[in-house]
Amino acid sequence: MSIILGIDPGSLVTGYGVIEMKGNTLTYIDSGCIRTIGKEMPGRLKQIYQNLQTLISMYSPDEGAIEQVFMHVNPSSALKLGQARGAAIVAMVQNDLPVGEYSARQVKLAVVGYGAADKKQVQHMVKTIFKLSKSPQADAADALAIAVCHAHTSKGLLAMKRGRK
Repeated sequence: MSIILGIDPGSLVTGYGVIEMKGNTLTYIDSGCIRTIGKEMPGRLKQIYQNLQTLISMYSPDEGAIEQVFMHVNPSSALKLGQARGAAIVAMVQNDLPVGEYSARQVKLAVVGYGAADKKQVQHMVKTIFKLSKSPQADAADALAIAVCHAHTSKGLLAMKRGRK
């Protein structure tokens, strides 16, 4: 059994998703969004870090997963995203969580089966995978998808390790 914390980083909205992996079964635990307030970036980074520390204390995950930075048209947005991602990674490694990093394409491929899927498709598949009554918010759905991608990837890596012994 393993509890996985998935994170979709953002400087204004950071999505999170917590799932449990037991064998081939994935179970939804929680998801939501950390919405930062204020204009100053240091304060927003502190909010991301502190909220993730609280979530880690609540759910005691065994592993973390986060989306890699992708290039934006706007360099300023890319820098802010990178900073939010850094705050999230520090929160996880501060608690000794191993962190998996996945591209948006890898996540979409793992969840939807198509690497160029749109947000609505990801939301729909996350709702279906976890048999939720309604689709989670887009950022929370992305975070759950990141956790699912990590679960599938880590299962595959574990199987490959066993095969080599």
